[in-house]
Amino acid sequence: MPGFLAGLPAWVKYVLVAWIPTIELRAAIPWAVAMNDEAYLPIILLASLAIFWPGYYFLEFVYERFSEGGWIHRKLEHVRAKAHPLVEKYGFWGLAAFVAIPLPGTGAYAGTAAAWLLDMEPKRAFLAVSLGVISAFFIVWGLAALGMLAVSRM
Repeated sequence: MPGFLAGLPAWVKYVLVAWIPTIELRAAIPWAVAMNDEAYLPIILLASLAIFWPGYYFLEFVYERFSEGGWIHRKLEHVRAKAHPLVEKYGFWGLAAFVAIPLPGTGAYAGTAAAWLLDMEPKRAFLAVSLGVISAFFIVWGLAALGMLAVSRM
């Protein structure tokens, strides 16, 4: 367990890990499963869903303040380039699929950024990101449970 999490209540630890960009629930769920803390899985899901609205309005407020050649601006443009083909071709379902793929750079933060950068209507974007987060949640949970089962049988 990282030192900065020591002494915190378990649910806070899982929320904080779920809010770390790029690892999000992909780290929080396997950690909860490995620690036999499956009771915290709903909190991890809610924490992941809660990323959208603050992230969406944060981007709206500060995007123009990022320097064009800066790291954050380049990162956001990379997200736009990755998500654009799916969203252009499949719209709502493309964004949901983009978020549902449990790989770094495709989670709730990236989906929120993609929705904002691609000018999706916020409520529809929230539904698409939420559907993707819920799908990723079950994929990662299933893989983590299978992994723990495999380890326990060794």
